[in-house]
Amino acid sequence: MAQKKVTYILAVILLAFFACKQQSTFSIVSTTVDNMEEATGINPESFFFSWKLQSLERGVKQTAYQLQVSKNIDFSEDNLIWDSGIVQDEKSILVNYKVAKPEPGQPYFWRVKSTDNYGNESDWSAVNQFTTGLFSEKEWQGAKWIAFDELAPENRLVPGIHLPGKSYSGKDLGFHKLPLFRKEFQLKKELKQALVFVSGLGHYEMNINGEKVGNRFMAPGWTHYDKTVLYNTYDVTEMLELGVNAIGLTLGNGFFIVPNNRYRKVMTAYGNPMMILKMQLEYSDGSSEIVVSDESWHTAPGPVAYSSIYAGETYNATLEQNGWDNPEFDDSNWQNVMVVDSPCEELLPEKDYPVELKETIPLKSIAKIEDLENSYLYDFGQNASGTFELSVKGNRGDSITITPAELLDENGHANQRATGRSHFYTYVLKGDGVETWQPKFTYYGFRYIQLDGGTPSTEKQLAGVPEIVGLKMIHNRNASPEVGEFSTSFELFNRIDTLIKWAIKSNFQSVLTDCPHREKLGWLEQAFLMGEGVHFNYDVYGLYVKIVDDMIAAQTADGLVPDIAPEYVEFWQDFRDSPEWGSAAVIVPWLIYKWYGDIEPMKKAWPMMEKYVQYLKGKSENHIIDYGLGDWYDLGPERPGYAQLTPKALTATAIYFYDVKLMSEIAGFIGKDSDTGKYSAWSEEIKTAFNTKFFDPETKIYSTGSQTAISMPLVVGLVDEENREEVVQTLVESISNSKYELTAGDVGFNYLVKALESNGQNELLYKMNARDDVPGYGYQLKKGATALTESWPALEVVSNNHLMLGHLMEWFYKGLGGIGQTEESLAYKVVKIEPKPVGGIQSAKAKYESPYGTISSSWNDSEEFFSLDVEVPVNSNAVIILPTKNIVNVTENGAPVSAAGFNAEQLNGKVSLKVGSGNYTFKVHK
Repeated sequence: MAQKKVTYILAVILLAFFACKQQSTFSIVSTTVDNMEEATGINPESFFFSWKLQSLERGVKQTAYQLQVSKNIDFSEDNLIWDSGIVQDEKSILVNYKVAKPEPGQPYFWRVKSTDNYGNESDWSAVNQFTTGLFSEKEWQGAKWIAFDELAPENRLVPGIHLPGKSYSGKDLGFHKLPLFRKEFQLKKELKQALVFVSGLGHYEMNINGEKVGNRFMAPGWTHYDKTVLYNTYDVTEMLELGVNAIGLTLGNGFFIVPNNRYRKVMTAYGNPMMILKMQLEYSDGSSEIVVSDESWHTAPGPVAYSSIYAGETYNATLEQNGWDNPEFDDSNWQNVMVVDSPCEELLPEKDYPVELKETIPLKSIAKIEDLENSYLYDFGQNASGTFELSVKGNRGDSITITPAELLDENGHANQRATGRSHFYTYVLKGDGVETWQPKFTYYGFRYIQLDGGTPSTEKQLAGVPEIVGLKMIHNRNASPEVGEFSTSFELFNRIDTLIKWAIKSNFQSVLTDCPHREKLGWLEQAFLMGEGVHFNYDVYGLYVKIVDDMIAAQTADGLVPDIAPEYVEFWQDFRDSPEWGSAAVIVPWLIYKWYGDIEPMKKAWPMMEKYVQYLKGKSENHIIDYGLGDWYDLGPERPGYAQLTPKALTATAIYFYDVKLMSEIAGFIGKDSDTGKYSAWSEEIKTAFNTKFFDPETKIYSTGSQTAISMPLVVGLVDEENREEVVQTLVESISNSKYELTAGDVGFNYLVKALESNGQNELLYKMNARDDVPGYGYQLKKGATALTESWPALEVVSNNHLMLGHLMEWFYKGLGGIGQTEESLAYKVVKIEPKPVGGIQSAKAKYESPYGTISSSWNDSEEFFSLDVEVPVNSNAVIILPTKNIVNVTENGAPVSAAGFNAEQLNGKVSLKVGSGNYTFKVHK
């Protein structure tokens, strides 16, 4: 009996050991719905699941999975709405929900487990939740759009007008009251869950029982409001109490209506601020009720006395009503709300990550501005998109003025000449001890704050002058997860990486803006030209799907996709219609497919793509298009702007060719097989016309021989293969003859980086960018730039925080770091690791969180050997390309790869290895 007991104990120990081993070697580490970890607004008609796997073993692939969806966190049979059973499939991303659709506006729970090719089975993943959205008026159950007042029809201004610094007497806009809304309701029994679906235009902030709901800043995201308005979903269960509760909302203008004073790049008037809300209460006893926005709500003017997306904010604290968003506040002097018509064709859930206040930037210094009374300059040392938090004490009615700027003028004052003036903030004190205020509905790009009307607490206080207790700079950006890291032993490139990244962060809002101050508009060319660099830093799936929707909404009846989307204003001529900008309509859906594997955006965008390329054809003459902005901001003899060194017909026709060529490929992927040949033949016609006009077969030079003129044909496929080598050589000679100076602009530099990297000319890229003596990245840093500037020479007369021209970021990851994917791969299913050591750089590291998991490449180059550490995620494969001609020189973890069973070959003077998932250490012995 004792022997049996011992045997039993040993068996239990062994089972526990193997269970722990299995758990530790193969597990599910993250799960998403529609690529969101906390997914709300899910469309019951169509959504997908993804998960990432982790293993301590190599060459691991999923062979099967089981997925369950439940109405409750308890996955009992009664609660299950889907159990997939064991599915023999390798797929771990974009797994579609395939059974009866869930109910709208409801939370659901899901989990998944996986089996690998070694027979290991993971535990169930952590339970994740998703919430379905509301997609019809019926599902809003009587919720109405409500407002304080209504815009007079004659004052509606859509599309908007372009008014930088000019007056427009025809519309007295933007001087309406900025309202507060409130509603009380009672909970009489135990609550199980409370969900709120809400939108407020232009932007809203919502409180419950005196506390802010969520962490969104300037919600919801920007859209063309006539067509689409976005709403947000919150779980507010923990914020409610038995008895009386109160909901409070504050509204600001945003792009919904722009006041006609101070600075405004664009002036629009869709309507006066309005809101809609539905609160869904589920009780523990199974009953439910709703609270909706309707005639029963009350409204009053709030303390935000002025708000402009372009010009700043005024907050009068003397107008605050204490407790207005708390229960049992006396609102008897408030007025009833006005029910207004819906502003949009569709009210849809916001599926992208929100804009949030992401980090506080520390104060660097405070200095007195000597020629102004009670004026101080706060320097935060970093040019970034942001707002601020002011802490002040003084007398009731005192006011503080805050003027942000990215540069200073010759007198040391805030300089807004190139970024939109005047943009400022006014705070009127209530005289109640230390008061803290942060603007709610606008932001700016700045490094400095000029503060007038107060004295910092570090200075001698003056009688009757408010004391500035504190002033913080708070950076705002889209909250999409960071997915990339890059560093190198060459410090200048680290500083350039930081320079470009601050421009990405500052312009990563609910659209990709060009600059965070003067315009804040979604100029479309940067979505694909800067796309690779942006996606290596942040998960842009949600944002790029929204950009596709914005372009579809912006497309005109004749097929034009305008240069900006949402199109708040119809700019003139090329600023509305430049092929290098509108081509985002074709290229962005393709990039989503390549980066994330999702084919649906291409299917949705196909009608837009077809109309757009037909539009371009109609604008061409013998397949040559000769209009647009061209290689915007290239470096020529004149002040930057329109292309100077490259004919605009070359860039416009080249991108037209690429669009049509891409359409041929896309057609095959989305089941439009009959269109493949049509677009292929069409692209060949454009290619023939292009080469006839621009290519000199004797000299092998395209057009003017500029960096852009040669690079762009090389990258988009316009160069015949028999001419490629000689065309590349003309590019090399052109760069060498110009002493390795950068001249390509917004369009061309993207293609220059790609042309040099893909044709083995990485050393040239190094020589062009590893310097600070001529306009370029190093030059900008030398001038004191802390974010990428609009012009190569960092001119003070243009923006000094701008997203374009940051294309070297792509090369840091794909070239120097070596992280990419094979041409046939989607979503980095087949990773390609091919680092390009250059310029005597000793080491570089790059990491990218792909849809399948972490990809990393870290190399060191010494006199004895070149070493490369690689991580390939589970359920992916990789091709590793090493800089040596002889496979005998290569070891992995100390063993010769030739003897270790690697699938290896010598190709084009390099060694290529095919590996499965896992961690590897390769050495090339010299």
